Amino acid sequence: MNEFIASVALEKAYRLINHGPTVLVSARHDGVQDVMAAAWATGLDFSPAKILVVLDKIAKTRQLVEGSESFVIQVPTVAQITLTHAVGTRSLFTEPDKLANCGVELFSFDGFDLPFVAGCSAWLACRLINEPHNQQAHDLFIGEVVGAWADSRVFSEGHWHFDRADPALRSLHYVAGGQFYATGESLNVLDGSEGN
Repeated sequence: MNEFIASVALEKAYRLINHGPTVLVSARHDGVQDVMAAAWATGLDFSPAKILVVLDKIAKTRQLVEGSESFVIQVPTVAQITLTHAVGTRSLFTEPDKLANCGVELFSFDGFDLPFVAGCSAWLACRLINEPHNQQAHDLFIGEVVGAWADSRVFSEGHWHFDRADPALRSLHYVAGGQFYATGESLNVLDGSEGN
């Protein structure tokens, strides 16, 4: 496991996705596990920390989330752009070896029976808050964050430090048609400086 992984206080967990990155969603149920990319995920509450993610009905990962009532949201890096695009465009329904073919490596954290994607910059373990109407009508899934971790080379003391880290650790933002943007330069309105 990555020696730079550090736990994040749950009250700061929303900061791991509040900059709007494309995320990877992973889940496991009845011995089946899957990972998908999701461009629509956001923080929903601070205490307890909650997140909202859109999981389309065509995704196998969605079935696993519904079955297990738990999932992981992780923030992939620039170094994982090919993996992120692959898991977002391929389906476990039609490709039983999807994870291996996409180069996905999974690991676990003690006390959490969930599949975490190696190489990401942040991980949020979530317990599904069942809202059947929202899930069926709008594909909206709410998760209460029950565990959070980040790569300390790029996130520490409750803040991202993309400007000081290796550019390969920056997060991705999906546009369309295979096009992504990486998180850019830091601007701080409080002290009027750039890059702080």
